[in-house]
Parts: sequence; structure tokens; C-alpha cells
Amino acid sequence: MTSGSPDSLPANEAAQLQERLQRLSKAHRGALKALDSSILEGRELRQVNAAAMNILEDLEEERRRSFDTQRALINILEDIEEERREVERTRAVLETVNRELEAFSYSVSHDLRAPLRAISGFSRAIAEDCTESLDEEGRRYLRLIQDNADRMGTLIDGLLAFSRLGRKRMNTSDVDMDKMFEEVFREVMEQEPERDVEFVRDPMPRLNGDAVMLRQVVVNLLSNAVKFTRGRQGAMIKVGYAADVEGGAYYVKDNGAGFDMQYADKLFGVFERLHPTEAFEGSGVGLALVERIVVRHGGKVWATSLPGEGTTFFFTTSGVKVT
Repeated sequence: MTSGSPDSLPANEAAQLQERLQRLSKAHRGALKALDSSILEGRELRQVNAAAMNILEDLEEERRRSFDTQRALINILEDIEEERREVERTRAVLETVNRELEAFSYSVSHDLRAPLRAISGFSRAIAEDCTESLDEEGRRYLRLIQDNADRMGTLIDGLLAFSRLGRKRMNTSDVDMDKMFEEVFREVMEQEPERDVEFVRDPMPRLNGDAVMLRQVVVNLLSNAVKFTRGRQGAMIKVGYAADVEGGAYYVKDNGAGFDMQYADKLFGVFERLHPTEAFEGSGVGLALVERIVVRHGGKVWATSLPGEGTTFFFTTSGVKVT
């Protein structure tokens, strides 16, 4: 045997050497396991680092988006502020214009009364004192002068009422609309006792508003309905409340003359008329008053119609009390 081999060593040394080799082998395996574990931990750490980097990149992207959103909101707020200032400027201009128009309307209406009274008075004096000196044509001319003077007086009254409405304070109270429509219809029909008009009233909710102004609305709408059903066989007027229209709207419906809806934009203009004066009398101010009163009550008014089949007026307000 070769000198120095395990077989040439004494038994005790050989056993010690074998034991040391086993310990070295075990330590080597442990080192390999530790190295494998370290490599695995390194991989996991790199994965964690990669995930952290992704999170940081996402956070940075979110920060950029947040900054962009904040910038956009700031721009929107600046635009809103500019719009608010523009609205305030427009409101100030409109208030000035409205005051000037109201003052002008009042002044013109007031100044027209004196010469109109003179025309009316002199024409009546001529009719009373000089009738025998006039032929039939002359008397017809006088009647035309008086009729037109009366019509001008009605127009002036309407213009004054319209101009004063903007300055009038609202005195709100709880208004029984059922009762108001019933009373106003009776009063309107007293002016035409020979007429037979069917009046249908569906239940209506009460309303918080200015009773005097709301009465003007009802008077004008019912007077229109009675006027434009004149000559209609089986004339009918129906009033009520449509809960499914614009969140709730009062209405006045008739089966009268109606009008062409292409002219609906003129309906609420001052002195605008959709029918000739010879066919239906009126000042052309009533519906303008209706619109102004309804708007002051936070609502709107509109109409639907067909020529020869009738018209339905609707109006809303912000003070409806459904009971």
C-alpha cells in the first residue's frame, strides 16, 4: 500500500480522518444550501425591488395626473370666476336698461294721457253738439276717433301696468288656486252674460305667491280663453294641474281659434298680436304681463296650439304646495 493512505494509518487516526471528512462534507452541503437560499433571497429581493420601482413609477404617474387634474380644476375655476364676473356685468347692464325702459314707458304713457283725453273729449263734444250738422260718413269718422282713442287708452293702461310690475314688491301668501280660477271665471263671464261656455276645473294644488299678481295671470289667461272661443259652438274651457308636465304645471285649455305655432315666439311680446284687432279685441300687453309675473314667481309660461282647434297655456312656479 502507498505510504500515507488511510489504510496505512492507525485505526484511530483513520476514524478521526473519516469523521473530519464527513463534517467537511456536511458543512459543504450546508454551505451549498445557504448559498442556494441566498441566491433565492437575492432573486426575491430583486423582484421586491422591481415591484417597488413599479410602485414608485405608478406613484409618480399618479402625482403627474393629480397635478394635471389640479391644473385643470384651477383653469375651470378661473373660467367660472370669469363667467361669474361677466354675468354680474351683464346683470348690472340689464338692470340699468330695465330701469331706463320702465322710466321711459311710464313717462311716455303718462305724457300721452293728456292729448288723448283732449282728443276723446273733443270728439265726444262734437258728437253731442254737432250731430245734426254731420252726415252719416262724418258720424262714422267720429265713432272711429272715439274707438281708437279708447283703444289707445287701453294700450296706455297696459303699458303702465307692465312698467310698474318691475318695481312692485311681492307680498307672498298661501293662495287657493281652485277658488281663484272659479271666482275669476265667474267675473269674466259676467261681462258676456249671453255666452254659454262649459267650464271644467280639475283639482289644483295651492300656491305660495303674490295673490294680486297671480290673479292677473288667471284673469288674462281666462279672458283670452273666453275671447277666443267666441262664436264657437260648444265652447269649452278646462283648467287644472298637470303633475307630469315640467315637474308640475297649471294649465288653461280652450277649444277656440288657436294659432300657428310658428309664431309662438311672438306670443308674449309687448303689443304683439297673432290675430287682427277686428277679429279679437285686446291691447297686446296681457300675455307679456303673464310672462313677467310667472318669471318673478320662479317659473315659466308657454303655449301649445293648432289653428281652429284651440290653445293650451301652461305655467309653472317655484311655490307649488301639493296637498
